[in-house]
Amino acid sequence: MSDALYEKGVQVRRELFGEEIGLKHIREATDLTRRFQDVVTRYCFGELWGTEGVPRRTRSLITLSMLLAMGKSNEVKIHVRAALANGVSKDELREILLHAMIYCGVPSAVEGFRCVREVFAEMGVAE
Repeated sequence: MSDALYEKGVQVRRELFGEEIGLKHIREATDLTRRFQDVVTRYCFGELWGTEGVPRRTRSLITLSMLLAMGKSNEVKIHVRAALANGVSKDELREILLHAMIYCGVPSAVEGFRCVREVFAEMGVAE
């Protein structure tokens, strides 16, 4: 039986993060994490990221801001890739980090800049 919402989620994960990273967690799911990955794929990516209610570019800006505020470095790195795929520019990323410095504190911005630099280096994007 086909699950359209799940399939949409898989498609969105590919579009946001690329084939390798987008499906890594699904492929590597274990008995412990399989149901979690199923829910994330279906609802986070299929239901939310997969709709037109808010453009993906805007979702990327919102998501990065929230992740910076929470200090979730690993997720920041993942969503920097998505933001670039969704048309967020390097200049806009810098401005988000500067904005986070004021509203979330200097340490959040320092960590954010570190994350962005790491992703740029991995992707071969010039600073």
